[in-house]
Amino acid sequence: MNQTPAILLLEDGTIFNGYACGKIGTATGEICFNTSMTGYQELFTDPSYYRQLLISTNVHVGNYGIKQVEAESDQIQISGLICRDYTNQFSRKKADSSIEDYFIENNLVGITGIDTRAVVRHVREKGAMNAIVSSEISDVEALKATLKSVPSMEGLELSSIISTKTAYTLGDEQAKYRIAALDYGVKKNILRNFTERDCLVKVFPAKTTYAELLDFQPDGFFFSNGPGDPSTMDYAIDTMKKVLDVNHPTFGICLGSQMLAQAAGVPTYKLHHGHRGGNHPVKNLKTGKCEITTQNHGFAVDMEALKNSGKARLTHINLNDNSVEGLEIIGKKAFAVQYHPEAAPGPHDSRYLFDDFLKMIDGN
Repeated sequence: MNQTPAILLLEDGTIFNGYACGKIGTATGEICFNTSMTGYQELFTDPSYYRQLLISTNVHVGNYGIKQVEAESDQIQISGLICRDYTNQFSRKKADSSIEDYFIENNLVGITGIDTRAVVRHVREKGAMNAIVSSEISDVEALKATLKSVPSMEGLELSSIISTKTAYTLGDEQAKYRIAALDYGVKKNILRNFTERDCLVKVFPAKTTYAELLDFQPDGFFFSNGPGDPSTMDYAIDTMKKVLDVNHPTFGICLGSQMLAQAAGVPTYKLHHGHRGGNHPVKNLKTGKCEITTQNHGFAVDMEALKNSGKARLTHINLNDNSVEGLEIIGKKAFAVQYHPEAAPGPHDSRYLFDDFLKMIDGN
């Protein structure tokens, strides 16, 4: 492997030294960590990670290579990778390429050979913060100067940047259901879960107007996951309010859940260090059953404001920290979850939510 020295510098001045992986260069972003043990390619290509430096808590990265069909979007979305053991040798015969070739092709900068447990413990204690990874600059003061210019994730509107620029459709034109999907950073496996359930999905750019959505004559509306601060997305909240006013069947995931809350007057806030991984326990308050879920979010819905809103009610709760994991609008055909029921990667405990949405459309 490459023995070029690399530096990870955190916003609070903490430094970790390692070696370069991927492209030789410099990358910045908010640092975060994911606890999933498999599915690294799905994580790299998840648009919700846009402008973030990802720490993999799983020790081995690259050991089964890269396969293009497993990507969750058309390109790598993370700003950079931080890992312990990175390998260019892969065991899967059907892989399309090694992780190193994939990173270089996509201009991704990373650092390996560092104690990721120490980095994660630091982030868990100090909270999310900006960071910089470089394998081309060794001057710490120069890196600090560059890092100061990186904006905080709080207050950033990013979904309209990474959203599709033109609408497109997936599925059979003769499908039973027509779903209008707002793309704030949608993952491919979410759309796949719809098309596998006899849905024709039309994916619209983030800032599509309600009137334009209606031209598709949808049976239901879907509001997707995505990056950035939900409180900055007035355009999305306005669209959600119009959808709710007419009482269209509505389903949201992750950022879409935060949009639904804000449309009901419930604010969001930035989590200390976020929820990211494939092993988060959530309780469905309607059924009493618990689910092991996949999560990737740095913001959450305010629990007390939700309980006191009079417009929305809690449906799912995080069993680790009692944060909001699901809500529904009282008297409306609208619900959303903070976690990722499509689970790529992750367990499939929560895929029933797609079926629940279609039952809602059917009037059941």
